[in-house]
Amino acid sequence: MRAHRLWLFLVTSLVLIMTGCSETESTRTSDSSEQAPPEYPVTWRFALEEIEGSVQHAYAEALKSSIEEASDGKVELDIFPYGSLGTSSQLTELVRNGSVDLAFASPGHLADLIPETGIFTLHYVLPDDEDVTRALFARNELTRLFSAAYNEKHLTLLGFVPEGWMAWTANKPLKTPADFEGLRIRTMTSQMSAEAFRSYGADPRQTPYSQVYSDLQLKQIDGQTNPVFAIEEMNFYEVQDTLTMPRAAHFVSSVVANPEWYAQLPEQQQDWLAVALIEVGKEAWDIQEELNQTRLETMLEEGQLAVTRLSQQERAAFREASKPALEFYLRQTGERGQRILESLRNIITDLEHQQASNTGSNGD
Repeated sequence: MRAHRLWLFLVTSLVLIMTGCSETESTRTSDSSEQAPPEYPVTWRFALEEIEGSVQHAYAEALKSSIEEASDGKVELDIFPYGSLGTSSQLTELVRNGSVDLAFASPGHLADLIPETGIFTLHYVLPDDEDVTRALFARNELTRLFSAAYNEKHLTLLGFVPEGWMAWTANKPLKTPADFEGLRIRTMTSQMSAEAFRSYGADPRQTPYSQVYSDLQLKQIDGQTNPVFAIEEMNFYEVQDTLTMPRAAHFVSSVVANPEWYAQLPEQQQDWLAVALIEVGKEAWDIQEELNQTRLETMLEEGQLAVTRLSQQERAAFREASKPALEFYLRQTGERGQRILESLRNIITDLEHQQASNTGSNGD
């Protein structure tokens, strides 16, 4: 009997040992699979707020080329132009919930979610000098100013992309704030964007981008604001006869990523993305400058569009009239907004001093 019990004990112990070995081996197999290198190729999904042929599309194509070349084809960038997945606000939600990996998100709509970004929709905040503005958007410090605000809304900010000066169209020149009195002007969908024109006495209408042409044609709105390339590619000039160039604000968009997707990228893939963003960031200014100029020439060749460029005196009147919109921004953003505004002004002042110093040195 005692021998029988001993035999049962030995058999049970052996089974437990074997089971333990099996579990250990399974765990090791599982651990090794988690650490296994990714299977290539992988596809990243990039959603745009603009149609094919736009600045964003040109930027996305350049990013695609850079990433696919750096990764030797291991990473493929799948581009979704505007209209294929939804409106700008819907694209931001798709990034936040992980349905797409990357997207453009412009402050024109994003300021309702992240009020701090509304500073880019205000008038006469960014510098007049294009070289200074170009240098501003090339600085990592600008991205760092806004990163926390993006993170709080479940977005990873990868950088800002300038797309050119915003222009105003209507069926008359818009040379003074009084010209905006009661004007039904289509703005981007954020309250911050609308406030910039409400300070002039306008009646902002936050119409979806795809609906602007028909609303202009049917006289449901009197004017709209967009960068020049967008006015041409969306054919707004066919239903408006005057384009005013106020040099009041740039159209600025941001490139964002889903935080979980970005965090789980292998280090090598993050490096490929970082290098590509730097390379394409350097090209972004040239991309928008060329596209805006060629699109303006195309519209002028049609012969039905008058162009009005504001004088410094006229711009000064708008700058003064725009102050309530800045006050609205500070009320919406509180201390963080104040810090961002002060930091932005300090960066701009520093860049202007650097340019003045460089100009003086070249003059010598």
